Amino acid sequence: MSDSPPRLFDRRLLASRRNRAANGFAQAHFLRERAIEDTLLTLSAINRQFDVALELGSGDGRFGRELANTPAAAKVGLLIESDLSPALSAQQSGAARLILDEESLPFGDDSLNLVISTLSLHTVNDLPGVLVQIRRALQPDGLFIGTLFGGETLKELRGCLMEAEIEVRGGYGPRIAPFAEGGDLIDLMKRTGFQMPVVDSDRVTVSYEHPLRLMADLRAMAESNILHDRPRKGLNRALLQRMTELYFERFADDEGRITATFEIITLSGWKAHESQQKPLRPGSAKTRLADALGVKEGRFGTANERE
Repeated sequence: MSDSPPRLFDRRLLASRRNRAANGFAQAHFLRERAIEDTLLTLSAINRQFDVALELGSGDGRFGRELANTPAAAKVGLLIESDLSPALSAQQSGAARLILDEESLPFGDDSLNLVISTLSLHTVNDLPGVLVQIRRALQPDGLFIGTLFGGETLKELRGCLMEAEIEVRGGYGPRIAPFAEGGDLIDLMKRTGFQMPVVDSDRVTVSYEHPLRLMADLRAMAESNILHDRPRKGLNRALLQRMTELYFERFADDEGRITATFEIITLSGWKAHESQQKPLRPGSAKTRLADALGVKEGRFGTANERE
């Protein structure tokens, strides 16, 4: 029996889709812009110097250009930009560029100070394995900051497509990938050896005049269906018409436009180092947290949400 993870995504198809989307990649950049903003916000709050940084899924190099216009640029020495797509890599303007697959990082242990991933890790087949590779490539006290789509992403389109296909064809095939939940990700960061993990959720609601306009944007972002077990039957006219009817019935606003939800999760964590603060042993605290905060004792969450 093989111990390898299940093959959820067709990575060759992903590379092809990213190559195809390269010419118009900047036209549907608004979610990537939001992810870059969240990443820069996290980076700007850290008073550290990072001599060698790697960005996974750099796309057309927008993060590097945005970074150069912020005070955080002084914290980063060499930024290595990388992408699965040769066509997108050709659009990057940084000093160091690589074409690589996030599932197989070509870096030795303790070789990087900072690893950043901007909306690419939600399409890897073995996210725990990739996080372990990132941690190994980081030097002790090195930092990882990643953004990826979370579980609320495209929930409206997913539901309407599913119901429409069941009505029209009598069954449903997976057309939108499952996305990770914030609570699961913070546990995953801990299990893969990261220290002081933080997970933040940013929900973005986008308005469209028509569901087909949303689907066109997904193609422009290279975010259309790359599931390995995707249905081989395409979306015919009858299915698209029923999906559109359901979408307008359930998710139209007062102006007759439909809404689509995207959840961008930002996660960060450090590679262990002896200088880092260590948690106290259970039961060794002198003061109860609830008493210190002046509140009743209850359950505290680990993932923050920002609307």
